[in-house]
Amino acid sequence: MKQTLPLRSLGRSNLMITPIGLGCWQFSKQQNMAGKFWPTIENNTINSIVKTSLEGGINWFDTAEVYGNGASERALSDALATVGKKPGEIMLATKWWPMFRTASNITKTINARLNALKPYPIDLYQVHQPWGFSNEKAEMDAMARLVKESRIRYVGVSNFSASQMRSAWEALQKHGINLVSNQVRYSLLDRKIESNGILQTAKELGISIIAYSPLAQGLVTGKFHDNPKLLKNIGMRKYTPQFKPAGLEKSRPVIKCVQELAKKYDVTTSQIALNWLINFHGETVVAIPGATKESHANENTGAMTFTLSAEDLAMLDNKSSIFR
Repeated sequence: MKQTLPLRSLGRSNLMITPIGLGCWQFSKQQNMAGKFWPTIENNTINSIVKTSLEGGINWFDTAEVYGNGASERALSDALATVGKKPGEIMLATKWWPMFRTASNITKTINARLNALKPYPIDLYQVHQPWGFSNEKAEMDAMARLVKESRIRYVGVSNFSASQMRSAWEALQKHGINLVSNQVRYSLLDRKIESNGILQTAKELGISIIAYSPLAQGLVTGKFHDNPKLLKNIGMRKYTPQFKPAGLEKSRPVIKCVQELAKKYDVTTSQIALNWLINFHGETVVAIPGATKESHANENTGAMTFTLSAEDLAMLDNKSSIFR
């Protein structure tokens, strides 16, 4: 039976979404370099992850062209169809990949994105990175054309700096269109958007922050702190600073606090970390954790069924302030 959860608007739009959606990079089927970050997940597992997410109340899903060159989009649309979801019953977000492309490619490739997600429409179309050969104005002009042609509903960006986000917002405003989101890396162990102007600018302009890697690639759960032997099985991540011994020690006070709160609320550590993200800044931040198994999807949805007290939100803020 589907849970009914409070909804919030995505930026200044009519899209009413749950505070947590499902990130779908892991559905890439290893089809390209980006897809090889994840092992191949079988279709029946993808179907169960999507079904469990929907039953837990989640009403939106985020994917991208570069996730397996459309493999994730196709797997997601197939799973939604398999569980009986009709177009318009859920919200889909995907992204245009800008590398080695100009803004004109946005309109040239939109049919490929629509076909990959068919029969589901694109509710939110995002520029995946600020790496294109065109500037923000040209890209937003192309996005605005797609909105006016009713080929997409709303426009977002991803990994844009504060100034790039403002530039994109200004370009869309000239068309009478709002920039509704900026998808960026954000977690208790990576709070840079609070000090580099991104979060402040988003609040000023009414733009939602969509937090990806909200569990810091699993680090915030504490499993690697409690059992360092697990580091042998995480691929390239183990070579990054936060997963090395000094990095683990730096984050240990935050992990201890998360673990103590998990016991207090009788939830998991990941649910504490996600709950802080979606509540500490009011309704500005939403999150898109991934899931490679049904239990992960259950944890994701469960993070929306309780609310940390103001005191506990502040305690986590204080403990993790070193990561701003």
